[in-house]
Amino acid sequence: MAGASPAAASGATFAVILSLSFCHLLNDMMQSLVPAIFPVLKADYGLNFAQVGLISMAFQVTASLFQPLVGFYTDKNPQPFSLAIGMGSTLFGLLLMSQAGSYPVILIAASLIGLGSAVFHPEASRVARMASGGRYGLAQSLFQVGGNAGTACGPLLAAFIVVPNGQHSILWFSAVALLGMLVLFQVGRWYATRRAAGRIAGGKAKAATAATTLPLPRRQVGIAIAVLITLLFSKNVYSASMGSYYTFYLIDRFGMGVQNAQLLLFVYLGAVVVGTLLGGLVGDRVGRVPVMWFSILGALPFTLALPYLDLGWTVAFSVLIALIMASAFSAILVYAQELLPGRVGMVAGIFFGFSFGLGGLGAAALGQLADASSITTVYQVCSFLPLLGLATALLPRLGRA
Repeated sequence: MAGASPAAASGATFAVILSLSFCHLLNDMMQSLVPAIFPVLKADYGLNFAQVGLISMAFQVTASLFQPLVGFYTDKNPQPFSLAIGMGSTLFGLLLMSQAGSYPVILIAASLIGLGSAVFHPEASRVARMASGGRYGLAQSLFQVGGNAGTACGPLLAAFIVVPNGQHSILWFSAVALLGMLVLFQVGRWYATRRAAGRIAGGKAKAATAATTLPLPRRQVGIAIAVLITLLFSKNVYSASMGSYYTFYLIDRFGMGVQNAQLLLFVYLGAVVVGTLLGGLVGDRVGRVPVMWFSILGALPFTLALPYLDLGWTVAFSVLIALIMASAFSAILVYAQELLPGRVGMVAGIFFGFSFGLGGLGAAALGQLADASSITTVYQVCSFLPLLGLATALLPRLGRA
């Protein structure tokens, strides 16, 4: 590779980004099967909403606890083949979920799926940034779009495969995990070759130096990180209300069947894919902070109106909320990586981890609220979350490369 032309090198790295995006699609598709089959598990095992929320919390909190640790470790000791190993954990989680005969086993299976994500996301995000050629927002968006597309496919596959054929049909998705492991092994070989050739940005010594050179005083960096976590809280708890309970809301409020509700969840999640890609493209051009302003506060009028609309407007407003709110994540992640240079894996681990953790805790808390009141109350309460986007005013502008 040392003698490759710039065009060939660019093509190779773009292929790596697309491979990571494809594997992110597979990883998150398998993850999204868990919330997508909640109605099946709820009916088969006689679960209440609080128990459904605990399943969501099991795999999301597992991911959130381990991702920062994985990112911190791999910043110092990159592990090219850990990507395939993470996909293997997801494979075992799926196999166990398909054969689970009790609620505790379902929780263990969900935790294994979460562990797979904890290993996959930080290192995959680092490789995507390495292959970006300086277009960090676009690279992260392409990587994230794969995950969002996979999340969108989960309900569709659940509606047409798992719901008609039952819990054991999850076993069929083990072939998808094996495919992901094969692709990620090839990405790991590329990553290892880059390291051996000394082409990773700067090597360990420069990475250690960069890690100590902050673009802002430490106090400002701390405040900015706190603001970013606040924005993630707003975005991910609202997203948890949609990902975990949107089907229940449509069934309860409009009398829909499970399959039709899953299809509308797919429409919502498809809009998330489009919003994520647009957010990365715009962020590279106009900066991260304007995108964050728009993506959080811009959704507020639609979230406030959503609980009071008929079915047609509910679907339309859900799509608008997804398009606007989804544009935030790439901007938040790249901004955080610029705040803490040299800590790409740790930052990715923290922010992917917070995404999972906040989503899981939010799902559990919202399940308790739904049991105590109603699903409609959940959306009335969550409608005010985008107001936290006002915290964006505290973020300093960073110079863009």
